[in-house]
Amino acid sequence: MYGQTAVGSAANSPSGARMFRYEVVGLRQSQETDKNNYAIRNSGSVFFTVPYNRMNEEMQRILRMGGKIVKIEPLTSDS
Repeated sequence: MYGQTAVGSAANSPSGARMFRYEVVGLRQSQETDKNNYAIRNSGSVFFTVPYNRMNEEMQRILRMGGKIVKIEPLTSDS
């Protein structure tokens, strides 16, 4: 999640090396989130760092967990 890096062949491609940070609110505990090693709070923001090639599936996963994406920002070497 936060601080995650791309590995494998995706990290070698220009798009695979690009990382984005999602700010998500409203996540709730469910069967999907029970697989995580941590509890989900209903309040506050949660941040996910995602490689470019996984953005779509991560958006779908967040929506299934009841979250709302409030911000997506690209991560640069300056961040």
